[in-house]
Amino acid sequence: MSVRALPLVFINMGGEMLYVLDQRLRALNTSEEQSERVISDIIGTLFSKSFMDELLKPQPLYSHRTMKSVLTRLAHTSIMRLNLASMDRLYELMLMAFKHQVLLCPRPRDLLLVSYNHMDSMRYMVRDTPVLLNQVDETHRKLAEVYSDLSEGDFQLLRQTLLMFFQDSHIRVSLLLKAQIQKSSGRFLLTASGPVPVGTRVPGLIRMFDPKGREVSRSEYPSGGSYSGAVREGSLELNGDRVLKLGLNMYTMEHPEDTHTSNTPGHQSDNSPNPLAKEELNLLAHLMGSMMLEHVPKGDPGFCISFFSPEPEEEEGAPGGTQEFRVINIQAVQVGRGSIKQTTEAA
Repeated sequence: MSVRALPLVFINMGGEMLYVLDQRLRALNTSEEQSERVISDIIGTLFSKSFMDELLKPQPLYSHRTMKSVLTRLAHTSIMRLNLASMDRLYELMLMAFKHQVLLCPRPRDLLLVSYNHMDSMRYMVRDTPVLLNQVDETHRKLAEVYSDLSEGDFQLLRQTLLMFFQDSHIRVSLLLKAQIQKSSGRFLLTASGPVPVGTRVPGLIRMFDPKGREVSRSEYPSGGSYSGAVREGSLELNGDRVLKLGLNMYTMEHPEDTHTSNTPGHQSDNSPNPLAKEELNLLAHLMGSMMLEHVPKGDPGFCISFFSPEPEEEEGAPGGTQEFRVINIQAVQVGRGSIKQTTEAA
């Protein structure tokens, strides 16, 4: 198991969290001031120097339960609040988005490009706040120091560690289903087409060499796909062209329903006791002490976002006709004087 996976999980899933929250805050007509504060507070905490320094130390990847606990605390460093059911749905969206990106990475080393795409997007979100920009830029530099010297084998081990972390997660996401990159079972479809990874050739040719290294024959075979030559390699520089599009924001204002998720039939949350959970939470509580809710100023009006509705959704094309499963809908509640409640009901 790789001891370098944890920072990438936090950065990429944290980026996906911000994509969803930004889309929902806009869709719910939350004031620009509140939306910017929520985004800024979360980014400021995620990229704080002390937290990143601890994350970048070699350590094993934590359990889903612990990861969700920490990401919940991260979301609650702002004036926004999510109830338990809402955080469950948000975690599912983060998890499946990052899983899809890891599966589609052309090379294990390209996980860095995916991470930098998330960081570029977060940098844009706080483009008018120099202090936060500096925090993101400093994290970029630290990631380059830690990961640039890893071998291809190290990156392959890192990718395998992430895939083991994702292996039992098969949650359906509306956006991925509509794009036909996810099946009704919750599994992803991998196409046998497109450009090959940088440094490789289009499959379909076998060359034979003699003991002196001279080519003596060649033969062709059907590759089973429609492949093209590799595109140029993405840049790891601070403001470079990543080329790779994985990790960019896939949510838009025009499709608010794309933040819906549903569990596949038979899917159950892992509620079994974790003997290491206490140690993990104690360590992370120490690392993330600055995320405690008590640090939110007293008397500061906050607001709640609910991603949960008990009404079922009918999924087109699902095997067996009609099936019932949970659907995310949005509810926003303004807390304080002149409270406003806004609800989006299932269609």
